[in-house]
Amino acid sequence: ISIIKCGHFLILLKHNLDIVSLFKYNFSKTMKTEEKEHDGQLDFEEFVHYLQDHEKDLKLVFKSLDRKIAGQVNANDIVNSLRDLGVHISLQQAERVLQSMDKNGTMTIDCNEWKKYPTLQPAENIPEIILYWKHSTIFDVGENMMVPDEFTSEEHMTGMWWRHLVAGGGAGAVSRTCTAPLDRLKVLMQVHGSHGNNMCIMSGLTQMIKEGGMHSLWRGNGINIIKIAPETALKFMAYEQIKRLMGSSRETLGITERFLAGSLAGVIAQSAIYPMEVLKTRLALRKTGQYKGISDCAKQILKGEGVSAFYKGYIPNMLGIIPYAGIDLAVYETLKNTWLQRYGTESADPGVFVLLACGTVSSTCGQLASYPLALVRTRMQAQAAVEGASQVSMTGLFKQIMKTEGPTGLYRGLTPNFLKVIPAVSISYVVYEHIKTTLGVQSR
Repeated sequence: ISIIKCGHFLILLKHNLDIVSLFKYNFSKTMKTEEKEHDGQLDFEEFVHYLQDHEKDLKLVFKSLDRKIAGQVNANDIVNSLRDLGVHISLQQAERVLQSMDKNGTMTIDCNEWKKYPTLQPAENIPEIILYWKHSTIFDVGENMMVPDEFTSEEHMTGMWWRHLVAGGGAGAVSRTCTAPLDRLKVLMQVHGSHGNNMCIMSGLTQMIKEGGMHSLWRGNGINIIKIAPETALKFMAYEQIKRLMGSSRETLGITERFLAGSLAGVIAQSAIYPMEVLKTRLALRKTGQYKGISDCAKQILKGEGVSAFYKGYIPNMLGIIPYAGIDLAVYETLKNTWLQRYGTESADPGVFVLLACGTVSSTCGQLASYPLALVRTRMQAQAAVEGASQVSMTGLFKQIMKTEGPTGLYRGLTPNFLKVIPAVSISYVVYEHIKTTLGVQSR
């Protein structure tokens, strides 16, 4: 906790915020906190109480930084302490901070120099804001390819991590159910859409209702919800193990490491639950009375096509994880950092709308890059279920689609897929916050 306090001003410096204006703002905020009678006046006793507490905090911070117990702190000490927080700055940045505090030119500071530096007034709630960024981006829009969330050592020790996962899983189940008609429509357009059958949103929904009634809009949703728990759990466990195998001592990985660990974790989780993906596609495409349920669908596929049928489309599915995870992460980090640099001076809290915007744009870019592979995967999964469809390989399907339908054919079903993003993310966020509150997780 002490290290976090000392890291406040460095975190802000890293993002090019105005230290002086921040100090003035937080000084007034702290004075209001110390004022007990709420009469608009700060009496002498309240002011002394504030100074004493602040003096203790600064001594604890310096002690935490001074790991060698040398009575002084250098640039390396600051870099190492911030690295433990997951905040990475260069040695040159740390030296620039030291120069502003160092009065005798030794490039080290003792406890007196540390206490006298005015901008060490703690910035308000920075650790909470950082965690808020991290945990407010667990949004599930039905294509669970995103890199798993990271949790602090404190959250691992207190058990808060599993509460976040449960809240995310519950939110995903509700949001998927609410947007299931659009998800099924996407699958139908991916498989049956062509120049000869130019299926649009209204005609597709009308066709589904006419064939099986209103409840047919939710075909395949049951298995889609069931696979949330094992997929999330497997991905999270694999991600944590891969982080350890990578030998990273940092609590929070850099973007390249997150991409590698997240992609590998996604491959492991998807490999384990992939038969459920095939079942979801077959159930979404089924006609009324074709299957009695999930188990009957699995039995019929096993009997008629063999075990290999449960892994049709596996290769394009695995390949799709790489561009999705990489682009999603890169775009999100770029957007977030751009916002910090331009608007962070006015407010340290980005707000839910900024987070939603960053998450939606990055997810959209990731989906655009991986969608052709997702379409080919779905068609391969559905080959035996479509009358007259021949068994074509991944490359064969790509060539066939490009020849008969052109590049636009690789993006059939994209419209309903995008239409479900905003309601899915919004519903997921609301449900996620409510479940977190119920489980006793503090909202950030």
